[in-house]
Amino acid sequence: MVGLGMAVTIAISFGLVVAVQPLVFISAPLAGVTIGWYANHKSFRWRPRWRLFANAGFAGAVTGLSLALMYVGLRLLFIYADSGYRPEPMGGQFECSNGPECTYVRMIEDPDNAQALLDEGITDVDSYTSFVWRTSWEWTLQLTGFTIIGAFVPAAWRAWKPAPSDEEIEAAMAATG
Repeated sequence: MVGLGMAVTIAISFGLVVAVQPLVFISAPLAGVTIGWYANHKSFRWRPRWRLFANAGFAGAVTGLSLALMYVGLRLLFIYADSGYRPEPMGGQFECSNGPECTYVRMIEDPDNAQALLDEGITDVDSYTSFVWRTSWEWTLQLTGFTIIGAFVPAAWRAWKPAPSDEEIEAAMAATG
């Protein structure tokens, strides 16, 4: 649940509130490091070494996939919920069908955005929709992968570090309650 909460917080904070999209991708490996450490620390896992990586990898995968689905879901929501509304002083309602068509029409209105779309080979609504789904899939893989890689860092550190004695582990477990 910690990873899921962290993923939702990152996606909403950096994808919506601050709206600086690269921060979501920068946060993914940092979230992975945090959840990878947390997974083994909370279970008092030190050995066998493969279990360190299994715990961290699973926690990183759940966190990364949650982050990716939340981020991509928010992005798709804005694309598929676009009604073409624009205030009258800015030119009024776009003539389009709800969804990617309105987003595409909105994008091509700006010459810089229109050129960027052309550079990507996007010439119509169908190619724009394909582009949206392709990049959504790529973002899902990237965010999940970055988070898993980050989660393996504390697992590697813990695997390299000498394990505490059984008495030290039992004392730590008793202290936490």
